[in-house]
Amino acid sequence: MRHFGQLSAAARDRLFHREPSEFTADSSARMLAAALGATLYSPATRPKLAGDVLKQLHSGVVSMVLCLEDSIGDADVADAEENLVRQFADLHARGEELPLLFIRVREPEQIPDLARRLGPAVRRLSGFVLPKFTEERGVPFLEALTLAETATGHRLFAMPVLESPELLHLETRTETLAGITRTVDKYRDRVLALRLGVTDFCSAYGLRRSPDMTAYDVQIVAAVIADVVNVLGRADGTGYTVTGPVWEYFRLQERMFKPQLRRSPFLEVRAEGVRNTLIEHDLDGLLREIELDRANGLTGKTCIHPSHVLPVHALSVVSHEEFSDAQDILRPERGGGGVLRSAYTNKMNEVKPHRAWAERTLLRAAAFGVAREDVGFAELLAAGLSGA
Repeated sequence: MRHFGQLSAAARDRLFHREPSEFTADSSARMLAAALGATLYSPATRPKLAGDVLKQLHSGVVSMVLCLEDSIGDADVADAEENLVRQFADLHARGEELPLLFIRVREPEQIPDLARRLGPAVRRLSGFVLPKFTEERGVPFLEALTLAETATGHRLFAMPVLESPELLHLETRTETLAGITRTVDKYRDRVLALRLGVTDFCSAYGLRRSPDMTAYDVQIVAAVIADVVNVLGRADGTGYTVTGPVWEYFRLQERMFKPQLRRSPFLEVRAEGVRNTLIEHDLDGLLREIELDRANGLTGKTCIHPSHVLPVHALSVVSHEEFSDAQDILRPERGGGGVLRSAYTNKMNEVKPHRAWAERTLLRAAAFGVAREDVGFAELLAAGLSGA
């Protein structure tokens, strides 16, 4: 699979200076973590889940979480597990390419049990999402994952969700972060990414941000994100991929403030030669939050609605200018450091301080591609919406 693989080869050639790379569930953990993109959550109770998975893949989704936790009722867990087993068997029998699939469990015991019940279809599973992760809760989950991997002979990744009150509360945050670090470091090869559960953070204080507010406007949440990235998102080889928080809104809302972005990103080209039509998506807050995610060291995003996927992916594409700067910084002859003017002649590139940024940028370029010089977010979004 590849990002923007739903577009025709001609469309990709028109949009990309360097196309997104192909990858599979067997690709390196480093590549998969960078390529997760918009990870779409779906309740495991959906009766046509297999069809939903394939539909989302064909619309550009490359990673999904099938949820047995907060998205379903306590009384529905057993039925949801049975449904998952049936749906995975269906997907396995079809033999088609699938997005990266993860199951969000409630308790550690579910991991080896589900891996066993899936049988041969476990080969279609990329791993498990581990809720409310702390050192105390996380160790049993990761031990269970290791047992399941050994029993099945199939590589399984973990994506812990950082959402516990102990992480939010100031008096316990430092020790909680230290405990989480000890735990994930012990199982580093199995941890694909760390996910932020901002909805739970807000819940602890009875808060809910409006569609005009990003997670970074809620200061108590922004402080936790900063501390998580500070401890667990470092670019010195010790850090992990940390994904962006969920955006809750997907219906049209009356705007409280003026639009934060120009409206042209929402132009849809319905067919060649037909005039552009304005799409009335109210995505200003989402777009601003995606930009702030990356500015604050987060990669990818948790999504609960398909309409969020394309904006996340379009804003993840590396611009031609970013790519040019990253390549210049990482040229072998620059190994000794120094300062150079960018090829776009609008900024200073300082080789040593900007090296980690350049390396991350080229990894993102491999996953999401590099846009042509005259192609921006609006063109990528329009092409994705039209499928052309």
